[in-house]
Amino acid sequence: MFNKETYVRRRTELKRLVGKGIILLPGNNESPCNYPANSYAPFRQDSTFLYYFGQQRDGLIGVIDVDNDEEWLLGDDIDVEDIVWMGFTPSVSDLAAEVGVTKTAPLSELAKIVNSKSSKSKYVHFLPPYRHDTQILLHDLLGIHPSKQKAAASLPLIQAVVKQRATKSREEIACIDAACDVGYVMHTTAQMLIKPGVTERFVAGQVDGIARSLSQGNSFATIFSQHGEIMHGSPSDALLEDGRLVICDAGCELNDYCSDHTRTMPVNGRFTQRQQEIYSIVEECHDYVLQVAKPGVKYMDVHFAVCRRMVERLKELGLMKGDTDEAVSQGAHAMFLPHGLGHMMGMDVHDMEGLGQIYVGFDDETRPNLEQFGTNCLRMGRRLQPGFVVTDEPGIYFIPHLIDLWRQEGHCREFLNFDLLEQYKDFGGIRIEDDLLITDDGCRFLGTKRIPYHPDELEAFMATGK
Repeated sequence: MFNKETYVRRRTELKRLVGKGIILLPGNNESPCNYPANSYAPFRQDSTFLYYFGQQRDGLIGVIDVDNDEEWLLGDDIDVEDIVWMGFTPSVSDLAAEVGVTKTAPLSELAKIVNSKSSKSKYVHFLPPYRHDTQILLHDLLGIHPSKQKAAASLPLIQAVVKQRATKSREEIACIDAACDVGYVMHTTAQMLIKPGVTERFVAGQVDGIARSLSQGNSFATIFSQHGEIMHGSPSDALLEDGRLVICDAGCELNDYCSDHTRTMPVNGRFTQRQQEIYSIVEECHDYVLQVAKPGVKYMDVHFAVCRRMVERLKELGLMKGDTDEAVSQGAHAMFLPHGLGHMMGMDVHDMEGLGQIYVGFDDETRPNLEQFGTNCLRMGRRLQPGFVVTDEPGIYFIPHLIDLWRQEGHCREFLNFDLLEQYKDFGGIRIEDDLLITDDGCRFLGTKRIPYHPDELEAFMATGK
């Protein structure tokens, strides 16, 4: 939690950007796991509520009356029965005072407050809801059916929130740096544990334990799998096998901000020549982003610059052929890289994605291409600005079903060597990911320590822990 002035300043700017009406920002409630009293833990507050109101307690709602310059925090004070089980919690008025809000009321007053104000302003701003209890709240309060709430969400509010949250302040960047330092411990722990005969689930469990021990927990469900060709492969009971590669994609949340890193390791600690050849291409593409990502450059252009470099290197191995620019234009590179180079990151690991990726990763100038395979998965394309935090995560994947489908269809056959691709169906996949801060004149990786990824240093670390 930052100081009171930070939240006052954020809400003041929000009111300026939205301009008029009532802004409704519900926090989250506890989410039951398998019966009401057994909720998922730890509690996760709604990120936008947290950004403007700063409080982690469940059952709170923020209301901002732009026209009359009033701000409310609504919630019910806990009673002694709750205190017995959960401990003392400050009153709603005390929580409000901590973030510079002067008006409070119990939840039962929400409809009265909103209706009395909306009858004058004629407009209530809300964001696209993602939880069913929030959808029910909006239905009861505004009479909008849950199936229509996404379309009815306020575009001015979405745009204002994206504008504010996209550019990170110094204090936010410090939080992300700290989260990335925990990410370093998570990934280096995995690198020291990986060896033939250990299960995927065991290593992933140790990684998750680090996140829970040193931070608020995981920023997303850990991806840990020898099937690196599966983008989001979950850890299984499979034993790690000598000669295979394993991907670890994991991050944490610390002080309400995220980290997100990926490393690909040889299970036995040594790359084969074939693995090294593919790995070096991903490594080069990953590092190339540091040279080209800077303010004023579209991240879509960075993505395609990486794709062209990848194609050139794959042509050297005989896996691709033909004109590089034409191959990328036709989407042939998506055989190997079927996703975008990265995404926004901050309080959410895919920052603000629930508000609509077209507003977060794109803008009026830069629009997504939803028609071409691979390109349709770009989450970030807009021009970079100082203070943006994006991930840099190129990869090369050999997906047997995709190889078979494209070969059968003859798709991009003028650019792909399908005969050689057959020999890579058992390869898996490689991804290397770090978190990137756009600075005034370029960019830098976040975190004070770099998780080993250059082949020599990675093999040495896996062998010695140094």
